[in-house]
Amino acid sequence: MVNRGYRSWVEINLSNLERNYEIYRSHAHLNPDGAVMAVVKADAYGHGDLEVTRVLSEIGVRHFAVSNIDEAIRVRQAAPEGQILVLGYTPFSRAQDLVRYDITQTLLSEEYAAGMAAEGLPVRCQFAIDTGMRRIGLNADAPEACERAIRRFAGQLRLDGLFTHLCAAGSPEENEFTARQIRLFEDVCARVADLSLPYRHCLNSAGGLWHASAASDMVRLGIVLFGLKPEYENSLPAGIRPVLSWKSVVSMVKTVLPGDTVGYGRSFVVSKPMRIATVPTGYADGYARMLAGKGWVLINGSRAPVIGSVCMDQMMVDVTAVDGIGIDTEVVLIGQSGDEILTADELAHLYGTIGYEVVCGISKRVCRYYVRD
Repeated sequence: MVNRGYRSWVEINLSNLERNYEIYRSHAHLNPDGAVMAVVKADAYGHGDLEVTRVLSEIGVRHFAVSNIDEAIRVRQAAPEGQILVLGYTPFSRAQDLVRYDITQTLLSEEYAAGMAAEGLPVRCQFAIDTGMRRIGLNADAPEACERAIRRFAGQLRLDGLFTHLCAAGSPEENEFTARQIRLFEDVCARVADLSLPYRHCLNSAGGLWHASAASDMVRLGIVLFGLKPEYENSLPAGIRPVLSWKSVVSMVKTVLPGDTVGYGRSFVVSKPMRIATVPTGYADGYARMLAGKGWVLINGSRAPVIGSVCMDQMMVDVTAVDGIGIDTEVVLIGQSGDEILTADELAHLYGTIGYEVVCGISKRVCRYYVRD
């Protein structure tokens, strides 16, 4: 055990990050000379955007995507060259920042493009094309209108690309819908081919593995980069591993007797003598309350179920069947202990969410440590 001096901490394996990138590139449906855009929004899915971006820059990644202008400015510190694409909304009043830091802004709609153009600044932009997700973008079901808008603003802004988002690319039962999304995007791209826009991309993590498009010269690599699955049922290429492990310690071990109750609301009633351990990590750290009675942690290579309610800063687990436990014994919330492994995807599946939410939800007060093999 390596006690980091904290009650709860995350370890980010940068060797796994690099390997995942290389393995993904070798399996993805990249066109000749195709590039990978690393999605590092939401603090690189909770892994630390500056550190992740620096490592990826060192191994040759030159394209990054974020959620907002403040994330973009932060990532620019670690990637002084190359493209940083804001995938979401930026207020028009921040247009000067887009230019100052050479950030590429997504044009969410024709109305939004007009507002950005009205700022009179040479903002670098890419149009989002809505092929069925109904979130943002020009409606590809009206390709003529898409073409008119793209041509209109190609002369008013520094328009250098088009992209769409495949909303169900990891679901085999939605392959027909995904294929339609790709066809719609390719149609729009073909209509404005004479503009020679350098960036066209429709493949996300799942799309790059299980779909292809001649019109997509870039793949946006997000969740798989961090070793997690787009969908729980997916199987990832061999060798891709989770980058993040989450650990804590035992702060107290006690014996409870039949009739005792554990936690707020007396939600767990003890039916037989048992030993329980208190773990100083709770929902304010990002460990969901919904895991009470469903989740487990790993201690000394064994599983220990979470009992009672998950508190703000602590939780209780049943360690009756686990030997060798005392104060400061390591507790694995996500990761490996002995032969037992618990992933963020599995943890998410226990309470009906997705691995993305689990890793993004680990709070800032949980320290991040960066390690290599």
